[in-house]
Formats: sequence, structure tokens, C-alpha cells
Amino acid sequence: MLASRVFSLVGRRSISTSLCLRAHGHGVVKAEDYTLPVYVDRRDVPLPEVAFVRDLSAQQRALKEKEKASWSALSAEEKVELYRIKFNESYAEMKKGTNEWKTILGGILFFLGLTGVILIWQKNFMYGPVPHTFSDEWLSAQTKRMLDMRVNPVQGITAQWDFDKNEWKK
Repeated sequence: MLASRVFSLVGRRSISTSLCLRAHGHGVVKAEDYTLPVYVDRRDVPLPEVAFVRDLSAQQRALKEKEKASWSALSAEEKVELYRIKFNESYAEMKKGTNEWKTILGGILFFLGLTGVILIWQKNFMYGPVPHTFSDEWLSAQTKRMLDMRVNPVQGITAQWDFDKNEWKK
């Protein structure tokens, strides 16, 4: 009894949400398009939920009636037109490459170029000159001072220096 009550409520709710609803006295509101099945051409889903053409013209309706008879009576053009009512693209058309890769590559190269221009501008106008502590003279004086102080003699820089010969160990 409880199960039948739950199923009737769920069924009533699903029917009421898929049909027209009354919205706060503003009249009848139809269901939104996103709630209905849509047509999508995809290679991994060969049969879409709905046909490509939903509203058939008089000529297309006559062709659909003719389709119910023998297919040998249909011409090749009529078969193609019937196919186009159901599907927008064939597999060959879906597999056909697009030129979208050119747009993507162009966008990537544009942003790489823009980044390069920004880096060059920053180097020339934002950053100051290289500090004097990066010069070769400064680095050699700093290394000499570390050797004189015998910094980290077990595994560090002074462990690699031969103090007797005044050169790096080999």
C-alpha cells in the first residue's frame, strides 16, 4: 500500500513537471527546452533520441507516408531526403575534419607571443640592472672567503678544496 502510494505520487509529480505548469497566477508556463530531449549528432551515439526535423512540412509528411510502403518504390533522392529528416549529418560528414585546429593553434601562438612581449617589456622597463653580487669578481671573492673560513668542511665546498696545492681536488 505504501509503495503504491509513493509510486503514484512520484508518477503524478513527473507528469506535472513535464506538462504545462501554473506559475503564481501569471498564466500557463510551458516546459523549458532543456527538459525535453534534444537532437545531437555524435559518433558514439548513433541514434539520437529525437529526429532532426521535428515539424514536418506537407511534402515531408507525404514522403513519410510513402516511406511506409515498399522502399524499392522510393528514388535515391527520396531516400536521402528521408535520411535528412531523421539525421543532420552522415558518419562521413561527422568524421570529416574541421579547420578548428587552425584557430586553436593561432590562439595559442598569439598568447605565447603576447607573453614574450610582456616579458621583454618587463626586462627592459620594470627590472633594474643586475646586482653587483652576480658579477664574476664578487662570486670569486665570496668563494675565496668561504674557503678561508672553512665553511662546511665535511661535505661542503671546503671538502672539495685542496688547501696544500691551493686548487680544487680532482
